[in-house]
Amino acid sequence: MSIGAEVAAHLPFLRRYARALTGSQSTGDAFVQATLEAALADEELATSLRGGRVPLYAAFNKVWSSAYMEVADAGAESGSHEAAAQNQLKRITPVNRQALLLTTVEDFSPEDAGSIMGMAVDDVNTLVSEAVAEIQRENTTSVLIIEDEPLISMQLEDLVRSLGHDICGTAATRTQAQEVVAEKTPGLVLADIQLADGSSGLDAVDDILAMDSVPVIFITAYPERLLTGDRPEPTYLITKPFQEDTVRAAISQALFFGTSRPLD
Repeated sequence: MSIGAEVAAHLPFLRRYARALTGSQSTGDAFVQATLEAALADEELATSLRGGRVPLYAAFNKVWSSAYMEVADAGAESGSHEAAAQNQLKRITPVNRQALLLTTVEDFSPEDAGSIMGMAVDDVNTLVSEAVAEIQRENTTSVLIIEDEPLISMQLEDLVRSLGHDICGTAATRTQAQEVVAEKTPGLVLADIQLADGSSGLDAVDDILAMDSVPVIFITAYPERLLTGDRPEPTYLITKPFQEDTVRAAISQALFFGTSRPLD
């Protein structure tokens, strides 16, 4: 397999990470593009990318670390949505947020995260603990769970309550989700994309977003259906089977930004 093909296999996940890290799809993609351009200009760097995700993310980290303050400043000059996201991002140091994303959403071990960030494992663990503590200071909210598998739905209910949030309802179909939202608009949605009656979690989420801007986390066994590049991609996308720590981190991050609108 060529280097290009190997890198391409990891790009959807690097783009997801870049979006969550920067709070913007376009800004995240710009950093990914800069990373690829750096690899094209450096044969040794390009060769190292044969090592898989760790060297690719490490190359991204070098680009990000050298420029993230410029991104934070630029956010204030863009649309109100991105500016709000960047203002939220300033409340937690970028390096703490990076450690949290790498070890939860991206599912790297602390050792691999240390290699990516160029630091000791103990330092990575400290940064993660600090990030979680800061994000958990956010206010509690009510959560709608759109999931057609009862055991998974119950698991998510227990997890949400363990974080101090309430459950405003659960739904196994688009119609049930509409009924819940008719009674109370949730502050957060956890949604599968393939539901019991053949309806779509995507459509159910669109119904909710037509009424209000609500943070949404997609939890699905089919992430490739959303990571296509053909439409604005979700910032918060978790693959089944999931780790509970990953869902906890995503909930904290989604509430941290406080929106589900596409990050342009």
